[in-house]
Amino acid sequence: LLEALTGSAHMIEADVLVPAQELGKEEPIMAHPPQTDSDITLREWLSEVVKTNKGIKLDFKSLEAVKPSMVLLDHVKTCLKSPVWINADILPGPGGTTMPLDAKRFLDIVTSFFSDVTLSLGWTTGWHPQKCNEGYSWEMVKEMEHICHTLSQHITFPVRAALVRQSWSELHWLLQGSDKYSLTIWTGADDIYSLEDLLFIREKFDRKKVYFDLLEPRNSEFIWSIENEMKL
Repeated sequence: LLEALTGSAHMIEADVLVPAQELGKEEPIMAHPPQTDSDITLREWLSEVVKTNKGIKLDFKSLEAVKPSMVLLDHVKTCLKSPVWINADILPGPGGTTMPLDAKRFLDIVTSFFSDVTLSLGWTTGWHPQKCNEGYSWEMVKEMEHICHTLSQHITFPVRAALVRQSWSELHWLLQGSDKYSLTIWTGADDIYSLEDLLFIREKFDRKKVYFDLLEPRNSEFIWSIENEMKL
């Protein structure tokens, strides 16, 4: 946590869950599945984050953690100085094997507490090095648009970098649906994708509507390429 609070990143991301043995007590903790235990609770995490200018992104893998987390977040919202993003995978996506959260229940809970947070709404995905990985289909993006078109919040769609190039037409169509839509490009630790894939995304999509959440060393390579381009 200290490293994240003092680092150069503009936002801090954390996974939130309620341990199975704690169901009923509803004390959310910070842990990334398959881990189900942690030495820090969301309450403690928020008490440190509010002392900084960092934005926060809370990632939910279960509905049980959402409402108690919104209660805690509501208690400190006046102290937060930067954006708040609430993230969940609400639809099945390419190669996804995990169960998405129920979209209506998730959105009903979040929007009952907050009308101005950014909703980060994604698809469950998978990536397999030995297979031909299909991208986001028309059915997937149209179902997402159907869910989101009545929402008033800003919405960013987290999409897997290794799957974006083959989904350009579908994702471009989705972004055209509203000025409040954006993409967040993320990567899995073992995904294989190229610098050219990232440059393709930067060239083909409206740059004001695309965020990048990349791992090293690709992130530094990407920044270096952009800086060199700007010098030309």
